[in-house]
Amino acid sequence: MIFRQLFETDSSTFTYLVADPDSAEAILIDPVRETVERDLQLLKDLNLKLTATLETHVHADHLTGARLLKAKTGCQIAYPAMVQASCIDIGITEGVPFKLGNIQLNPLFTPGHTDHHHAYLIDTPVVKLLFTGDALLIEACGRTDFQSGDAAALYNSIHNKIFSLPDETLVYPGHDYEGRFITTVAQEKQRNPRLGGGRSKQEFIDIMDNLDLPYPRKIDFAVPGNEQCGVCPENVPDEFKGSCATHDQG
Repeated sequence: MIFRQLFETDSSTFTYLVADPDSAEAILIDPVRETVERDLQLLKDLNLKLTATLETHVHADHLTGARLLKAKTGCQIAYPAMVQASCIDIGITEGVPFKLGNIQLNPLFTPGHTDHHHAYLIDTPVVKLLFTGDALLIEACGRTDFQSGDAAALYNSIHNKIFSLPDETLVYPGHDYEGRFITTVAQEKQRNPRLGGGRSKQEFIDIMDNLDLPYPRKIDFAVPGNEQCGVCPENVPDEFKGSCATHDQG
């Protein structure tokens, strides 16, 4: 397996490249529109063909690069099927593996940050890799105060779908804001200040209800844009236009 962890600085978003070396087929998990050219260059450097982009959920903090990548490479767009957008080529559901050559990604339905959120597990004989999107972060978790968020549902998702995996499972989150890159199930069960150490569901709900976080900077255009797989809406402020100013809006 070929694997790269990539980072977009403005939204502190991780994009993950996963590829099968035998077929040279590749996917990008949670690509960001501003870093499409970087991702295309990496694919070229590694002699890989992008077959699909794969989203964990409809993001509120950045525009996905899915539509732009499809326009440039002909790849398919995969989203959780619950999103029900006309731009989606592959609808993801738990229990139906996503296959990439000889690699299999197992979707795990993990609602709470959004009502359609999915994580993706690659289970190899050597190691388990879990891409948790915004459900579980490093010593944190995704917000539950907007966009169909539900703290109780997120607690259940993390405990039933993620913390039930073996302790040594490697956890690759959708974001990190403190220069960290990876964690494990064992570490989060022990150290996560919101969920670890045996915190009860009610304790978690109380914590999430009192975070008092600022309104997301990009949500007003990112959510409607991402519901269309990365369209640049008319209401993108000038300071956030980024790749929208230089590329066809698709």
